[in-house]
Amino acid sequence: MKIGSSLIGGDNPCFVIAELSANHNGSIDVAIETIKAAKKAGADAIKLQTYTPDTLTIDCDNEHFKIDGGTLWDGKTLYELYGEAYTPWEWHEKLFKTAKEEGLICFSSPFDFTAVDFLEELNVPAYKIASFEIQDIPLIRYTALKGKPIIISTGIAEEADVQLAVDTCRKAGNNDIILLKCTSSYPAPLELANLRTIPDLKKRFNVEVGFSDHTYGSLAPTVAVTLGAKVIEKHFILDKSIGGPDADFSLDVAEFTEMVSKVRDTEKLLGIVSYEVSEKVKNNKKFARSLFVCQNVKKGEIITKENIRSIRPGYGLHPKYYYEILGKTFSENVEMGEPLIKNMING
Repeated sequence: MKIGSSLIGGDNPCFVIAELSANHNGSIDVAIETIKAAKKAGADAIKLQTYTPDTLTIDCDNEHFKIDGGTLWDGKTLYELYGEAYTPWEWHEKLFKTAKEEGLICFSSPFDFTAVDFLEELNVPAYKIASFEIQDIPLIRYTALKGKPIIISTGIAEEADVQLAVDTCRKAGNNDIILLKCTSSYPAPLELANLRTIPDLKKRFNVEVGFSDHTYGSLAPTVAVTLGAKVIEKHFILDKSIGGPDADFSLDVAEFTEMVSKVRDTEKLLGIVSYEVSEKVKNNKKFARSLFVCQNVKKGEIITKENIRSIRPGYGLHPKYYYEILGKTFSENVEMGEPLIKNMING
């Protein structure tokens, strides 16, 4: 699977997405500077969110539309929150252009059909379905029919929800599916991350997998990579002093840079399945154990556990020959401290 110029999955590097979300705080200049900073911080892609308050909800302040669940946004209506957080559609073309100039892949999360149509005009290389839209099967179908890779967060999903979303994509003829383990809590406590689900998602649904993270810091994304995550998505902010709805659980430039560094170091550590020894390690095998003569001996003297030993360094015979040569005789005089080699042994 390919998103822009990046190959996803297999032995390819993890695809790191910087989520802009509401972290422009209403300023296109901040949005542009954030995109530039994301590139410097090591991101492979920048992701936007394409909606307006009216494409997500209605302007109503009754109890159904008031946020009241121990979140960062309690007391606001949904319409108010989305009015603060949305990225104006008239910015998109310029933001996509900036990302291209910076060498970043740019795509977005659509939240209704009109957003998909709008993003198609911008020739996005992929789509992201947000956690709370995983139950919007018409949206998933409409998006999947565009034939581009589709990334789906599973933050509020039970297994049946995930299965339905995946089946919907496949019935639309789209098999380029990436599922992101996600916890839809802002911020998300570590004990709810359940990262062991990542390899299970891959096995159960036969898709590429990743992690959309709302925890503090970069520990969770780093661990996710060890469990097979091939995509990491993290909210990114130019400077937390900017404030905004998502600032609290976003990483700033220094933090995001550190996260990317940890992800790349983790990939180096994981490496590949290999039982070969590198040249550097081969050179160090001289410090391994081998058989040495540990007493002065005469020609014809019997080889015993007293006059040979398995010790460091590794210039003598392999220790596997120890019991085989006990009881044989020396073919020459040998001084203590010499590595035992085959021509020193009769028979």
